This record gives sequence, C-alpha cells and structure tokens, in this order.
Amino acid sequence: MTLSLDYATLSDVGRVRRNNEDSAYAGPHLLLLADGMGGAAAGEVASAAAVQVIRRLDTADIGGEDMIEALAGAVHRANERLSELVEEDPEREGMGSTVTALMFDGKQLGLAHLGDSRAYRLRDGRLYQLSHDHTFVQSLVDEGRISQEEAFTHPHRNLILRVLDGRPDSDPDLEILDVQAGDRLMLCSDGLPDYVSDDVIAASMASGTPDSVVVELITHALEAGSNDNVTCVVADVVETEPASGTQPQLVGAAAELAQGSTGRGEPTVVVRAGGDGHAGARGGGGHGGSVDPEELRYAPRPPKRFLWPRRIAVLVVVLGLIAGGGWFAYSWTQKQYYVGTDGDYVAIFKGVEADLPGLSLSKVYERQSLQVDKLPTYSREQVEGNIQADNLAGARSIVATLQQTAAQCAAKTKPTPTPTPKPTGKPSTTVPASKPPVTTAPKPSTAPATTPTTTPSTSVDPDDCDGVR
Repeated sequence: MTLSLDYATLSDVGRVRRNNEDSAYAGPHLLLLADGMGGAAAGEVASAAAVQVIRRLDTADIGGEDMIEALAGAVHRANERLSELVEEDPEREGMGSTVTALMFDGKQLGLAHLGDSRAYRLRDGRLYQLSHDHTFVQSLVDEGRISQEEAFTHPHRNLILRVLDGRPDSDPDLEILDVQAGDRLMLCSDGLPDYVSDDVIAASMASGTPDSVVVELITHALEAGSNDNVTCVVADVVETEPASGTQPQLVGAAAELAQGSTGRGEPTVVVRAGGDGHAGARGGGGHGGSVDPEELRYAPRPPKRFLWPRRIAVLVVVLGLIAGGGWFAYSWTQKQYYVGTDGDYVAIFKGVEADLPGLSLSKVYERQSLQVDKLPTYSREQVEGNIQADNLAGARSIVATLQQTAAQCAAKTKPTPTPTPKPTGKPSTTVPASKPPVTTAPKPSTAPATTPTTTPSTSVDPDDCDGVR
C-alpha cells in the first residue's frame, strides 16, 4: 500500500517576542517551515512569502529524483520573490528567512534546507537530524574546534551563515531520503533545539499523536526559557490512506498575513503551559528597550544588493568618468595639427582626421596663399592625403617647405625666349655650300634624380614639376 502522512503543525510567538516571524505549512505531500529574520526589517514578510511560494509543490504530481529539481526551483523562485519585495520597499533590506522542506511522493522524501531550522526523523526509537545547520557554531563543530555539547551553550550559536535573502548565492542543500512506515518526521524553528536537548526531543516524539507531540515540544521550549518564536511540524508515515477531507495546515506569519493581520499580535495557536497566559508575558523577559536578538542574529551579514540610491550614485560616477574621459580625449585632439587642402589652397588644420556623428574633430586653422596645383605631383599627393605635424610650428615648417618647392618648380618650368637674327642690309648671294651647316645640339641635363620622401623636399627634379599647372 502507498504510504501517506498524518500531520500536525503549531506555532507560538513565545514569551518574549512581540511578533511571530515563523511560518509553517503541512500537507499531504509537503512539510515546510520558514523562520523569518531581520527583526524590524520584516522577517515575518520574508517567511510568509517563502512559504506561500514553496507550498505550491504540495499539489504538484512529482516524484523520485524529480523532487530535487522541483524543490530547487521552488526555493529559487521564493528567493526571487524576496528580492522583488525589497525592491518594492527598501526598508525591507536585511530581511530573510530559513527554509526547511520535505517533499513526499509516497515512497521517499526530497529535502531542501537553508539556514538553521531543523528536520528530524525518529526511527526505531532513535532520533536522527536530517538537516545540517548553516551556522558559525556548526562550522566550528565540523572543523573539530568545539564539541557538540559546547555548541549547545556557545554564545554565538544562532549566528547564521546562509539564508534565503533575495541574493543570488542563496542555494539550498538538496537530498533524497528513504522513508518507511512508522517513521516520525519533525521540522522546527531554532526556538526549540536552542533550548531543548535532543534527548528531550526524542522522548517527546516517542509517543502520542502528531497533535500532542507539537504541543509537548513547544511547551518544553517555553518552559526552558526560549526567547524566540517556536514552531513545529510533526508527521507520521503511515500505511493507511489519509483520512477523507484532510486539509493542509498553515500557521504562523503566513497564516496571519493571509488573514490580513499585521503579524504583530497573538500567535496563530496559543499554548498555555502551566496555566500561565502569554498576554502578560509578551512585554516581559527583559525585552523592554533591549536590542531584538533576531536583529543581532543576522547583523554581521553586510548588504550586497544595490538599491536605487546606491544605483543612482554608481550611475552618476560612471557617467562622470565617461564624460571626463571624453573631454580629455577631445582636448587631446585639439592639440594636434596637420597640413591638408582647403579647396584649391594649402591649409593648416587643427585637430585630427576623424569626425563623430554631430561632432567635428578638425577645422581650418590657417589658410595659405599657396595653391595646390602649383605643387609638383608627389607633393600635391602628400598634401591631399594630409601631412601630420608634431605641433603648430611643425605644420608651418611643412608649409614653408611646400612654398619653397613650388617656387623652385615655377623657376625651372619658366620658358626661355628665342633671339631673332638682325638683317645685315646687304643682298645675299647664293654660294654653293661645300658642307652642310653644323648645328650644336643642347646637352642633356646631368642633374641627379631625387627620391620622394614623406616630408616635402626642397630639391626638385624638373621631371617632378611636370604636374605643375
């Protein structure tokens, strides 16, 4: 026969705390507990939100190894919900919640755990802790620096290292566990194990019904002086089908907020131990003006989330750096010079040969009287391609060289006039010539050719002046 769960859950605000930040849920396929953190920073909102998101798994038809993936997805969705709540109200920065969930498919359990709430299993009279505390003290025990007995009384035993808080590093422990008929499962917030030993917990779980066990466990915690909220979920694994009409149970902050309560009044279920009512104890226990222990519990966790004021400040800084860098780059361009053409004339330009949309990075600084077509071909091509200069003096030196080159070309290409012979006044007589007249041919030029360079040359080859117009 398929196994099923017989469950009960109970939550108490405690004798000291003014509000209940615990939330719990129990259903046919899911046991869930969340202990809110942050004190005035809406810990009850965090635990209620986590439970409301994850409890949807109770109606999902999921089993086997798929339960691990389903639990991980649900926890991450709850984490995203917490992040959204902080974005909506920055005053909630610092809130968070533990999460301990057992998903049941009739054959085995899927465990998801984050924080210091606990999951236990009582089998054959022996109590086993299924979850592993994510606390500073537990890390000391794991390293062998203190014993488990010393951890029970350590002054920092409630300092949590990992919780569900809306940040991306909130990953839960995940595990598949075996289950068998006769097992008794229990989830609880830290208000129970911080004040009640495992031996007492085991003795209370050894007998009675789930309803009586949750009452007895919470009573032990209150009598031991617990100054925290106390919440328990107990479920028996049975071979009989669950009773017809069995309904899920929701307690703590999740139930109060669902009913429209502020979450800062009476507990969902009041346990009156020894006939002592809680109404007169809510302001006692030294609570008065002392610091809420829930705030101290998570105070060492620095905020990692950028809220709007910090985002705006960061954006202003980034924009300032970009603007400063842009202005520095523009200032540098305006200290550069080059020689180019402005229409038909040579000109000195200030800036660089590049333009951005809507922004010109160069302009004519000095327009020269030298016409481009008065330069030899090679020099003209250099100018049309722009000649870079180190500074303004260098640009003017380049222009002076170009002017000298143009002047040399003009002198070398100026035509020489041919002299006209004068008449003698005497009639000429025809005399037979014995020899043809001797003519002297002009000697070819022996001037050596020059090699073009990137800097205009002052020595001009006449052949280079052919392009001068």
